[in-house]
Amino acid sequence: MALKHKPLTFKLAVTALAMFGFGFALVPLYDVFCDLTGLNGKTAATAASADAALIDTSREVVIEFIARPNKEMPWVFKPEVRRMTVHPGEIHIMNYLAENPTGRMIVGQAVPSVSPGQAALYFHKIECFCFTQQQLAGGKNMLMPLQFYVDPALPSQFSTITLSYTLYDVTSAWTGDTAASSQLGE
Repeated sequence: MALKHKPLTFKLAVTALAMFGFGFALVPLYDVFCDLTGLNGKTAATAASADAALIDTSREVVIEFIARPNKEMPWVFKPEVRRMTVHPGEIHIMNYLAENPTGRMIVGQAVPSVSPGQAALYFHKIECFCFTQQQLAGGKNMLMPLQFYVDPALPSQFSTITLSYTLYDVTSAWTGDTAASSQLGE
């Protein structure tokens, strides 16, 4: 009777391994899918460049800025301005404010999200504090710059784009190699 169940056992084991492999591969497949479609509001993790000659002055787009520290992140984190009206193609600079009210150095990493998700393909960051980890000494504060533009190819159905950052405490994983390691605040 044991020999009778051997093929079934083999098929079940292969099926379980295939399901595990598929589950393991879902995360990178999802990232590729989001990069290709612009869904999930993911923005590029590298700096963009802009052509200043392509400003569309006939259109205006409202950019809303949201900042939210993760529940384990004790920093005060907020945008200097909550809304900005821009022309597609124009380069803009704005700042986020960070304050570390604790008595210890904390390293933060901001993770951006753009809504609606399809607009993420047209929101380009030239300079962003989210590109690197930010180190801030206890009791200090700093301005974290964001330089961006909205691609003139943004479909006309989008008149408002929301840029949201979630700030995480990554001190325990910090290696001491950040672009902001010299920015200990004012």
